[in-house]
Amino acid sequence: MTSYIQELRKLVGHRTLIQCAASVIVVDPQGRLLLGLRSDNNTWCYSGGSVEIDEVVEECAKRELEEEMGLEALNLEFFCVNSGPQAHYIYPNGDEVSNFEIVYICRDYRGEPKCVDNEMKELKFFYPDEISLEMISPPIRPVVKRYKEGIAFQ
Repeated sequence: MTSYIQELRKLVGHRTLIQCAASVIVVDPQGRLLLGLRSDNNTWCYSGGSVEIDEVVEECAKRELEEEMGLEALNLEFFCVNSGPQAHYIYPNGDEVSNFEIVYICRDYRGEPKCVDNEMKELKFFYPDEISLEMISPPIRPVVKRYKEGIAFQ
């Protein structure tokens, strides 16, 4: 299936697109976050991707989690929206996006993590204190920072 963003890229090249995305932070019973090492920029990230035309945002989040990490989300909790200048990103191939990302947390999932597509080279669970913002993909650093700050007060 050709995605909406891929179709737009044929028309606008590398110009900035507003990209609506849905993402999932998987948290295991020990409180660790599942992150994937991106193939394109060699930084860590949670699962996520572009919402397709007429796709329900929660379904996009679930689809991306299954496509990228091989997990079935059984329950999603809304966490935050990531947007604005800090979510602007230029991919290594030159494509530029202004992200509007809806982020969920998933503690209830089925399956074993595995790299399904070529977007990630490795999957690994991290305790929050093992995660430095420098290791995280730039447009999602504010989300990871917010998550880490939030659990510090629990």
